[in-house]
Amino acid sequence: MNIIWIVADDLGYADLGCYGGRDARFGPVSPRLDRLASEGIRFSDGYSNSPVCSPTRFALMTGCYQYRLRGAAEEPINSKAMGHATLGLPPAHPTIASLLSAAGYRTGLVGKWHLGFLPHFSPLRSGYQYFYGPMAGGVDYFSHRNSRREHDLWLGEAPHHEAGYLTDLISQKAIEFAESSIKACQNFFLSVHYTAPHWPWEARDDAALA
Repeated sequence: MNIIWIVADDLGYADLGCYGGRDARFGPVSPRLDRLASEGIRFSDGYSNSPVCSPTRFALMTGCYQYRLRGAAEEPINSKAMGHATLGLPPAHPTIASLLSAAGYRTGLVGKWHLGFLPHFSPLRSGYQYFYGPMAGGVDYFSHRNSRREHDLWLGEAPHHEAGYLTDLISQKAIEFAESSIKACQNFFLSVHYTAPHWPWEARDDAALA
């Protein structure tokens, strides 16, 4: 069995058509997600572990209340956390990825990490065997630079330069990971953590403004 775990960033549940969201002037706002919901199970009575970004990710990754981990007490995990040895997800702490990796799954995270910075923290130190995406909380969708104007797109633990709209790049790399795993007859766990609709709010035709 393969597992694909899709996470949107700063998306309100009522923004989706399948949860009662209203259509926009151009029509349905989430037709593909609505289709996924119609073909699966839709949960209608749930509670977020936290209303903000990094603490929620700590909880999702570990299955624990976020305040049980020092790094999760900070929000946001931003430039002050760079080089900090405690503001992040401890590599020794079990995660859904580390447990599935130990069970024989090929594990990958494509998209946003936001659980601490190198040299102390990264997806590859918390159970993922493959990582493509930004480390920080928000990056420009075209330049792939963070709020400090520093390049923040990574392949593994190495800076990676690749032109393209970030949402599309995340989708492309996710497909490539899934296809390569299937070709290798390898069960996989793939986390697809989009930065959208988190700021900066940039559509595909906004490249000149980036």
